[in-house]
Amino acid sequence: MGLFNRKSKGSVDAESVTSKVSRTTSNLQSSPPTKAMNGISSFPSPLAVNIPLPPPPDPSVDPAAYLRTVHAVRDRSHLIHQRAKKNQLSHFDVDPSKFGETAAYLVSIIKRDFAPDYHTIPPHGRWQHFEVGGRQRIDQLLASWPSKIDAQERTRRLIDLFLVSVLLDAGAGNRWSYKSKESGRTYRRSEGLAVASLEMFKAGYFSSDPTEPYQVNAAGLNRLSVGQLGIGLQVSEANPLAGLEGRSSLLANLGEALQNQEFFGHSSRPGNMLDYLLSHPSTQASSVPVVLIPTLWTVLMDGLASIWPASRTQIGGLPLGDAWPCSSMPAPPQAQPWENIIPFHKLTQWLCYSLMGPMARLLNVQFVGVELLTGLPEYRNGGLLIDTGLITLKPADAKRGLDAYRHNAMVKGQPSMEVVPLFGTDDDVVVEWRAVTIGFLDELLIEVNRLLKLDGPNKLSLAQMLEAGSWKGGRELAEVSRPNTKQPPIMILSDGTVF
Repeated sequence: MGLFNRKSKGSVDAESVTSKVSRTTSNLQSSPPTKAMNGISSFPSPLAVNIPLPPPPDPSVDPAAYLRTVHAVRDRSHLIHQRAKKNQLSHFDVDPSKFGETAAYLVSIIKRDFAPDYHTIPPHGRWQHFEVGGRQRIDQLLASWPSKIDAQERTRRLIDLFLVSVLLDAGAGNRWSYKSKESGRTYRRSEGLAVASLEMFKAGYFSSDPTEPYQVNAAGLNRLSVGQLGIGLQVSEANPLAGLEGRSSLLANLGEALQNQEFFGHSSRPGNMLDYLLSHPSTQASSVPVVLIPTLWTVLMDGLASIWPASRTQIGGLPLGDAWPCSSMPAPPQAQPWENIIPFHKLTQWLCYSLMGPMARLLNVQFVGVELLTGLPEYRNGGLLIDTGLITLKPADAKRGLDAYRHNAMVKGQPSMEVVPLFGTDDDVVVEWRAVTIGFLDELLIEVNRLLKLDGPNKLSLAQMLEAGSWKGGRELAEVSRPNTKQPPIMILSDGTVF
């Protein structure tokens, strides 16, 4: 599989790669993985390593390349956060007195669910969504495979599954649900999409080979129609899924992107990125494999560049992906044209967080540069800030959004209760909201650790706070504030390719 199949093609020495993986996964005494209750390796303790990270491109020389980096997400959003600290946002008023209350709310949730064992909080990732209802579905999946399937191939298979599942994980809407064929239980939203994608994966929806259902490959995605995807997700007139066509287009485009053999091998599988990462010159191999986040980012950003809609923001004809102009940013003539663009790359970041899980748990791969990733700029984290009163939509924008909601409510199948402002993904309100969310999540992490009295190596990471605090807290506040729809305080009209 992957690079392990490439020797005959003359591109990579498979034996050297296999040896490298064997060495790095057989001598783990210096950093033993913790064990979950079911015996599957949990996330290993981070190694104390000091590996320099490559700098981002110079934006004055190549602004498009810079805006596509993970570095640019926090850098550009920081400018909006600075305006927020001065209450100078274009679309939101900021109440600094609510910051402490917001942090205290997150602490209360984290204590409720994890005190005093804060070290057991997993990093934010797709893995936990598969465990909805307390069922260890991924561990069960791994246990169902014969022992002859080695750790590398198991990891490839999970990368296949997780990548497709993340791409399907846009907002499902308020009316869609999925009834598990295995348990008979019904799930909604992210967890529903996780269970649905897992059961479709096991049924071979994404594979072109009936004898190898547990994989995702280009040929399998190329033959998957909108109708077939809808059947797998149990979509019907009575059970509509927001953005079904957008999700289908993403998977079709993924099928084309997987033809990139450098990243995805001759078998055109997402999981083959494992071989690329382990054999990359920047990957360190001492006691365990150490992969740089910028290397993983390059695979996802460059390898999947063609899957995003061509209508997105471009520079010199190059689509930037999830990046948008914002009126609160510097603009000509005082600034260069690119400087009004804020990149978020939410799905790429969600992929990073999610794909690290299988590699860390099954192969004890360590990642350096995780701190470059930001809080996810999506409606649960952002909704938290609104529902706690830290930020409030300005009256003129609120009126415009409410008018849009009422107009949209006249469309068959669209929600018409618990009215909230509605905006499109590219609306300036949404762009500013997402940017300020990133900045406040960074600030909240500092305050949450202070309130929990955690310091040094015991501090929560941003990924842990997202998992145990802000994402969960945003959802719970939505359920209390809008119990019928459980929707966020701002509704986003999405095509299924961003949220």
